[in-house]
Order: sequence, then structure tokens, then C-alpha cells
Amino acid sequence: MLFNSSVFLIFLLMVFAIYWKVAPSRPVAGKVVLLVSSYVFYGWWDWRFLILIAFSSGSDFLIGKYLYKTENRQHRKWLLFLSVFQNIGILFVFKYFNFFIDSLQSITGQSLPDGWNSLHIILPVGISFYTFQTLSYTLDIYFRKLAPTRSALTFFTFVSFFPQLVAGPIERAGNLLPQFGRQPRFSYDSATAGLKLMLWGFFKKMVIADQLAVGVNAVYGQPESYSGLMVLLATFAFGYQIYCDFSGYSDIAIGTAMLFGIRLMTNFRTPYFALSIRDFWQRWHISLSTWFRDYLFIPLGGSRVPKVKWIRNVLITFTVSGLWHGAAITFVLWGLFHGVMYAVEKAVSPLLKIPLKIKRFSGWLFTFFAVNLAWLLFRAENKEHLSLLLQKIFRWESPVVSEWHELFLTGGVLNETSRMMILAFPLFLLIEYFIRSMSFDRLLSGSPVAVRWGFYYLLLMMILFLGVLNSAPEFIYFQF
Repeated sequence: MLFNSSVFLIFLLMVFAIYWKVAPSRPVAGKVVLLVSSYVFYGWWDWRFLILIAFSSGSDFLIGKYLYKTENRQHRKWLLFLSVFQNIGILFVFKYFNFFIDSLQSITGQSLPDGWNSLHIILPVGISFYTFQTLSYTLDIYFRKLAPTRSALTFFTFVSFFPQLVAGPIERAGNLLPQFGRQPRFSYDSATAGLKLMLWGFFKKMVIADQLAVGVNAVYGQPESYSGLMVLLATFAFGYQIYCDFSGYSDIAIGTAMLFGIRLMTNFRTPYFALSIRDFWQRWHISLSTWFRDYLFIPLGGSRVPKVKWIRNVLITFTVSGLWHGAAITFVLWGLFHGVMYAVEKAVSPLLKIPLKIKRFSGWLFTFFAVNLAWLLFRAENKEHLSLLLQKIFRWESPVVSEWHELFLTGGVLNETSRMMILAFPLFLLIEYFIRSMSFDRLLSGSPVAVRWGFYYLLLMMILFLGVLNSAPEFIYFQF
């Protein structure tokens, strides 16, 4: 079930009405409503996916329970190993099996026995997100950072909570579990703030991301037909497409959760205003970057190690992060690129003896271009596609007038996108600038009522007249 669909709107209205009818007087019944609704939401794609998420939830609930009670160090290690093995194992089979089989054949130059290289598995939506969420639960219990919940209903609801189930934020049990244990109380302020954030999320997804996708797909679909400049422009457009697509999903998820009195963590903070690669990863997909920091980078030794080992830790963390995004060498290269840039920046930054304002501007400029150029690796479909894209860029060809005319003027694939770029994109950039240090809800908090409502109606009108409404495109991160 897609957020940007009429089915979801009907579903949300029904769940909202039923939940607030029963939850204030019967909190347990309210959790049952959320759990059943979440399973309906997830099973809408394929009911078979429910078996997997139920198994993952049940096994980690039991492991967490016995892990907390057990004092024997060896037994605790075996229980943790069991949780890690089953979560990573499930992820490996459904997401990485074919990738490693193909890689093995490429390295050895030999074909594997019949059947090994013909395994066709449907990738369950959101599997990378909820497996990391349940895995962090058992890891926190193992390191004595968290006491397990005694309620299976609460834990199952925590894992499957529908607003953030399929594309995050990847919540920690320490933040989300206690909220399901509280007495539900409806808050008008929280609900209206959630609706505003959802509106902003829909605007970013349906107007900015989905319209940019038209041009990006046209150029990346046939790069041989376009000049290197157009490939570069499409790459930068993809940078904004993926940001507005994914942060739009996060805003809708966070806003939807607020309708039920639940606070999810912030997942994006205007990342394209970052002043360094490090700053970028403190603003982009925050729930994932902090997950890798806490459960991979720090256990490897973090920053409190000699410089060579620190570089090793950085490169491992970023490479694994790239692999998390997809079973392809292009994702691995994307993660490795960010790791190298992170390490280089750390080494070079102290040596730059320049005025602070110039350093901040040059830091922003470097980060903006490095991050957006790296999206070329992320967007490329495979090694061959990447090679073709790079050839177009480095074998520079001047764009011809007909190319610009075809894309941007009458009859071109970017005809509708051009209108969006003129009308909506400047507004998007302006809002992004102003919400660097405040929440979207507080953007116009001191303005007259007419100004605030006029602004919200403007966003709504742009969604209706400039947004992609037909055949609602999926969110990019569903594939991860």
C-alpha cells in the first residue's frame, strides 16, 4: 500500500477513527488495532511477507527475553549469535544470494551447478529496515542498554508499526517501545503538526521527486542519446529526486505516527546545506547512519584507535552501508567513495588555514558537488551502465540545440517537469533554506492565520496541479 494512493487515504481515515474510538479507554485494544492495521498495510503487497515479519518478530522477542535473564556469558553470546545469524541470514537469502553467486562465478570464471544460479526470490518490501530494527533490540539487550518488553503484543506492534515499517525511520526500541506502553491521549496540536508534515512530505514526493524522475529516467534510460552535460544535469536532478522521495516518505511516516500520538525520530535535516561529508551523514538518513555508528563503527574501535585503524573502520562502515542499499557493485563503490571522501576530508581540513567564512563556503561547495556526483554510482544499474555514463561525461560532447528543445520545450518528456521547475522548485529551495534550524511546523508559527493557511493551500494546489497523481510511483527506498 503506497502512501501516495487513494487506498492509503481511506485506510488511514478508518484506522484513525477506530484507534481513537477504543484506545483511550482500552489501550490494549488500541495496540491490537495498530498491529492488525500494520499487518493489513504490509500484506497489501503480498500476504506471504507477513510470515517472514511474524517469524522475525517472534524469534527476537523470545531471544531478547532469555538473553536478559541469562547471566552465563557463553550462553549470552550464543543467543546473540542466533539473533544476528537469523536476521542477517534472512537478509542474505532474500537480498544478496544472487549477488554473491554472480560474484563468485565472476571471480572463479566457472559456472555453478544447475539450479544454484537460477534462484528467483521476491524481495520483501522493507526487509532491510525491520531486520535492522529487531536486530538492534537484541543488541541493546546484550549490551545491557535495554530491558526487554514483557508484552509480545507491544513488541510485535513495535516491529510492524505501519507508518515506518517499509522505509523507516529505523527506530530504536528504547525510543519507540515505551510509547506503546503509555496511556493514549489524543492531542490536537500533535495531530495538526502531523498533518502539516505529511503535506510537506507529499509535496516533496509527488511534485518534486516524481516530476524530476521523468527527466532522470529519460536520460539514464538512453544515455547514448544525450551529451555528457545532460548526464551530469540528470545526475544532479537525481540527487534532488532521491532526497525529496526518501525524505518525503520519512515526513509522511513521522506525520502519520503523530496522528496516533507516536513520535518517530527525525530522519533528515536539510542535508544539501551540509558543510562537510561528516556533516552530510549527520543530516542524511540519520536513523541508518546512527545505526551503523553504534553497532558497527564503534564496536570496530570507533575513533579511539590509531589513524590507520580509524581509516579502516571508516571504510568498512561506509562500504557495508553501501552494500545495505543494494546487492550490486555500484552500491559498494558508492559507499566506498563516501568513506574515502570522509577520510580525506578529516586529513585535509585541519591543514586549510583560511578564513572561517571561506572555509564554510568551500566546505559546502565541495560537499554538495561530491555528494551529487556520487549519485552517479548509486543510480547506475550495473557496471556496464556505469561505464557508459562515465564515457559520456569524460568524452565531452557539446549539447546540441535539438537536445535541449526535445527535453525542455514543446512535446518533450520534461514539458510538465519544466513547469514544476519554474513554479515549485524555487519554493522548495526557499522552504529548505528556512527550515535548516527549525521544524516545518514552526516555519510560519508567528505569522497571521491567513498567511499560514494560504501557504498550506498553496502546497496543496501545487500537489493537485503539478504533482504526479496517476499510477502513483513507488518510493525509491522500497527496493532496499
